[in-house]
Amino acid sequence: MIVTTKKLFEHAYGKYAIGAYNVNNAEQIVGLFRGNLDSKAPFIVQISKGARSYTSTIMLEGLIRAADAMFPEAIFAVHLDHGDEKTCYDCINSGFYSSVMIDASAEPFDENVAISKRVADAAHAKGLVVEAELGKLGGVEEHVSVNEADAKLTDPDSVKEFVDKTGVDSLAVAIGTSHGAFKFSGSQSLHFDVLAEIQKRVPGFPLVMHGSSSVPQDEVERINAAGGKLLGAKGVDATQFLPAAKLGVTKINIDTDGRLVWTRVHREYFRDHPENFDLRPIGKVFMDEYAKFIANKNVLLGSAGQLDDVRRFVAK
Repeated sequence: MIVTTKKLFEHAYGKYAIGAYNVNNAEQIVGLFRGNLDSKAPFIVQISKGARSYTSTIMLEGLIRAADAMFPEAIFAVHLDHGDEKTCYDCINSGFYSSVMIDASAEPFDENVAISKRVADAAHAKGLVVEAELGKLGGVEEHVSVNEADAKLTDPDSVKEFVDKTGVDSLAVAIGTSHGAFKFSGSQSLHFDVLAEIQKRVPGFPLVMHGSSSVPQDEVERINAAGGKLLGAKGVDATQFLPAAKLGVTKINIDTDGRLVWTRVHREYFRDHPENFDLRPIGKVFMDEYAKFIANKNVLLGSAGQLDDVRRFVAK
């Protein structure tokens, strides 16, 4: 069942975070739905601009609709990740998405406000909810690329003004995470002091963490052992998810980790089965492994086991 993030965030606020997982193909989508049902968790299906152009928007939307029919017990939102204004309007008018993210964070504050407000007004008129971004995350993910020198933590003093002027429903904040597989060095971690100050300015308002893949070192090691060259890859400590949730983070974006699972499964499979040229056996392995990954991640987010209570909550 497709729902908006508004109800999901209301249920999660201050208790746990909802996993927002990027998808690109049928195997990811099936594994995603299986893993969330296995762990009895609500979730968010995220579609990026890159995913929309990988095959076509029609194909991707059709796959998600098929999964909704295959797994009727699932409760999830369909969300545009890192959209520009034009893409947001396209998704709003499609009748398929339940929420969109407008990313105008590269613009000056006033222009970010103006763009985000236009998108929020258009989305709200059709019953959709909107996420915006304030601050700049470093790293690279598809079309989003910010040098670390240009990365900028969210200023807590600007958050309330931004939320009030734009009317957005949730806000992605920059608190030390970054996109991609190379996030931290040394003992660097999240800035919980900044997050706490943001929550004080907008109590009860849903916050979002982007660039929050954990980049599990066992996955990296197995990829490298099978011929990969991911050197120095490091992610967010997954034990920091729940403390962040206590401070108002209701949505945590996870993309890179899923790519690592895909890479590990395929590298190991073809290393061990060099004679194989059938895509189906490895596809089945990946769906199983991705489902396990999703279920384990939901435990760390605190969303595992919440599905039945969420079902009652959204039915009110």
